[in-house]
Amino acid sequence: MTSDSSAPLNDVAVVGLGVMGRNLARNFARNGWRVGGFDVNPAAAGHLAELEPEHAFDISPSLQEMVARLERPRRILLLVTAGRPVDAVLDGLEPFLDEGDVVVDGGNSLYTDTDRRNERATTKAWSFVGMGVSGGSEGALLGPSMMPGGDFAAWLRLQPVLEAISAKSASGPCVAYCGRGSAGHFVKMTHNGIEYGDMQLIAEAATLLRKGLGHSARSVGKTFAAWNQGELDSYLIDITADIFHTEDPERPGEMLVDAIVDQAGQKGTGRWTVMAAIELGVPVPTIAAALDARALSSMLALRVSAAQTLRAPADAFAGVDVETLRQALFAAKIASYTQGFAMLRAASVERDYGVNLAEVARIWTAGCIIRAGFLGVIRDVFQQDPELPLLALAPALAPRLQAATPALRRVVSSAALAGLPVPALSASLSWLDTLTTARGSADVIQAQRDYFGSHTYRRRDAPDVPVHTEWPRRPSEAGDPPTT
Repeated sequence: MTSDSSAPLNDVAVVGLGVMGRNLARNFARNGWRVGGFDVNPAAAGHLAELEPEHAFDISPSLQEMVARLERPRRILLLVTAGRPVDAVLDGLEPFLDEGDVVVDGGNSLYTDTDRRNERATTKAWSFVGMGVSGGSEGALLGPSMMPGGDFAAWLRLQPVLEAISAKSASGPCVAYCGRGSAGHFVKMTHNGIEYGDMQLIAEAATLLRKGLGHSARSVGKTFAAWNQGELDSYLIDITADIFHTEDPERPGEMLVDAIVDQAGQKGTGRWTVMAAIELGVPVPTIAAALDARALSSMLALRVSAAQTLRAPADAFAGVDVETLRQALFAAKIASYTQGFAMLRAASVERDYGVNLAEVARIWTAGCIIRAGFLGVIRDVFQQDPELPLLALAPALAPRLQAATPALRRVVSSAALAGLPVPALSASLSWLDTLTTARGSADVIQAQRDYFGSHTYRRRDAPDVPVHTEWPRRPSEAGDPPTT
């Protein structure tokens, strides 16, 4: 519908009425808020009005009219494609914004873009908020998990409307102030990185059940359904059970998952996570392995050729049963979440975000893609010890991880012998083994660096003193290759 100057002013406006924006607008309206909106595509606006005519969405023909129809200070939520479209909408809005107005970017924007937009807003009367939204189109309608960051006063203005539409868990609304600056989008990016790792770990477990243990698709579905009743309880485990119970509508009696091309897509947030982790110097090998696995999956023709040329005979997948595989998946999950939360902690310090890790875990307990019962434990861990250096070392988790590690070791070694690729499970185990090895291989690396580049090293008996050695060449022996 078009604007009516005699109607009450709107409480909130949504710019971008595609699937996500449209469903968030419907969510606002269902919770009693008067909703305005704008989209460059008139058909998108018309579709929203047709979906729920009882809510009388106030769709304006221009940004100027949309802004004029909002209660002050205004609340405007952008759900447009990340990148230049966000800047274009800000340019279009800015001439009509006043003191105290809040513009929220609810898309999957790169956090450095959010830094730039925050900087732009510091010289303006209005405020900018970068906010991650998770839960997909269904979550947007029924209750997403939301991660706003930036100006705290702007959050207070947004809090009533966001809490009303958010997912709810036993611990409250799944939305909270995530910190200063670009914290909201950084937290969402990390969420998506953990999601990459979780999805890959689950996919590897499913493949081992089928190719390693010879289970049918329906049997795999039943296994995941059973796992979802215990400590692996999560949205991703639950939907995987559904996936393996779904028949192919084109081939009755066969399973849909077997008709899907073995190539995984990605939208960039996993790559951003790994790049940010590298810049922070925080290892996230499980997430990185998941990212690499997706990249390798895209090389389908090359993989088919390599399988014919390089594939070597392998042993049977032995010494593993369903319970061993369940424990291995749980251990790897602890490793993956530990890496993600370590990255959040480092970013909070480095970038002065002020992230509350317990609150992050809490708002991920419902609505988002990685929602899981396990997150309640993580919330409790960080509530009890906000300065905990590493999640896996928490008293509530360390004994469980230690008990499950032998299963992870058995699964990874058996898969390797059988030639079954498990990159994320393997990376999780390597991370854990490296973490728990008091003296590893870095002494050799430091010696090498000092040998060829005079980078110095530190001695164990004087660890605070950098040392350089003029490394002597060994005496030549018969059979030694010539030196250059």
